[in-house]
Amino acid sequence: MSPPEGRGAALMHAMRRVRKELGQDYRYAHTLRVARLAARLAWVHGEDPDKARLAGLLHDLARLFSADRLIEACTERGLPIEAFERANPIVLHARLGAELAREAYGVDDEAVLSAIRKHTVAAAVMSRLDTIVYLADGLEPGRTFAARAGFEQLAFHDLGAAMRAVLGSTIAYLHGRGLEVAPPTRAAAETFGLDPASVSENRLETPGVTPPPSQDAVA
Repeated sequence: MSPPEGRGAALMHAMRRVRKELGQDYRYAHTLRVARLAARLAWVHGEDPDKARLAGLLHDLARLFSADRLIEACTERGLPIEAFERANPIVLHARLGAELAREAYGVDDEAVLSAIRKHTVAAAVMSRLDTIVYLADGLEPGRTFAARAGFEQLAFHDLGAAMRAVLGSTIAYLHGRGLEVAPPTRAAAETFGLDPASVSENRLETPGVTPPPSQDAVA
């Protein structure tokens, strides 16, 4: 294992590189907030803060790619593209981002790569690190919806309850606007004990959850 000073230097190098490659201050600032929140959640819940921070830093490497570029890059790598993904290419940035983290940043830790893959639409099977990065992405302080702070506080106490809250909020937002819920998001909701069909814009069947936001959905 690298000494702390070595890890710190490597992290700073990665941060500078991510900033340059993203080329957008807003997106870079978002990645830093996600990395910080993920590390704090990991520390509280007994996970490796360094892994959480790295996944947070690299989670949006492909977020600014165009729809055509996402599909092309996934096709070139032999990544299967599901019907929902083809209709909504933006969600491909998560799986493609994991590939870029492996190829360009030398990340070979499957736990970190899994967290990057699952940060956008979640999945039926999620590790604790997966859930931490997913929640950090949706609840970082730059998000502006009314329930954010409460959901963040909940995440520090109970990851499962926070996942039910965030997934319920996301599904309610999408239902309220007539948008399709990604199949992996539905599967994740069921895994965490939430019936996607019971969620509407006006009614969340999750005890103690604040009603969903009217804007800036956690999706």
